Amino acid sequence: MERTEHEGPRALLVEDDDRIRRVLTVGLADEGIEVREAASAEEALPLLDDDVDVALIDLMLPGVDGMALCRSLRERGDLPIIIVTARSDTDDVIAGLEAGADDYVTKPVVPGELAARVRALLRRRRAGGQPRRELVVADLVLRPEEGVVTRAGEPIALTRTEFRLLTELVEGEGRVVSREDLLQRVWGYDYFGDTRLLDVHVRRLRRKIEQDPDAPSVVLTVRGHGYRVQP
Repeated sequence: MERTEHEGPRALLVEDDDRIRRVLTVGLADEGIEVREAASAEEALPLLDDDVDVALIDLMLPGVDGMALCRSLRERGDLPIIIVTARSDTDDVIAGLEAGADDYVTKPVVPGELAARVRALLRRRRAGGQPRRELVVADLVLRPEEGVVTRAGEPIALTRTEFRLLTELVEGEGRVVSREDLLQRVWGYDYFGDTRLLDVHVRRLRRKIEQDPDAPSVVLTVRGHGYRVQP
C-alpha cells in the first residue's frame, strides 16, 4: 500500500501477549507510529512486504523465537530491529544484539520511550546532507554517501548501524571517541549507563573487518575511555 507524504513510520510489532501488544499499538499510534501486529514469527513474515520501516520483536515468542526471527530478518536485509523483552540479563541482551538487533528496550515498556528509539533509528537511516569524502583506514575504503566499505575492491557487508559506527570512528582520525559520544552519534540518544549495546556492535563489526577479531588492529579499545581506529 502506497503511503502519502504526511503519514508517519510503520512498525511491525511481534508480541504474543495480547494485552501488551494492544497497549503498545495504541501508545505508539498516539506517538504517530502506525503498527502492524503479529503474535508470532510465522504471522510476522508475510507482513514485512507491507512497507514496514522498523521491526519491534519480543524474544519469547511461541514457535520460532525472537532470536531466530532477528537472524532471519537480518539475513533478508537491513530493516532496523528493536528487541522488546522482559529479559534484562546481560547474556540475554547480548544474545539478542548478536542475533542482529540494532537496539533493545526492556519491559515494562513506556510507549513514548519506544517511539523515541524508533524515531532515532529512522533518523539515522534517512540522514541526508552533502556527500562526504572517501575515507580510508588500514586496508579499508569507506564511501559514506553510498554506505559501502571495501577491502581490495571487494565489498564487506555491514548493517547500517555497523557502517555508521565505523564511519564515526574513522572520522575521529585516530582520536579516542568516548562511549557516550558514540551512543549519541550512532544511536541518537543520551548515554543511559549501559554500554552493552555499543560493545556488542563493536564486536560484530570487528568480526567483519578485522583479520583477527580477537587481536584487533583497526578498531582498538581504550579502556575506561572508548574506542579509536588505528590510522
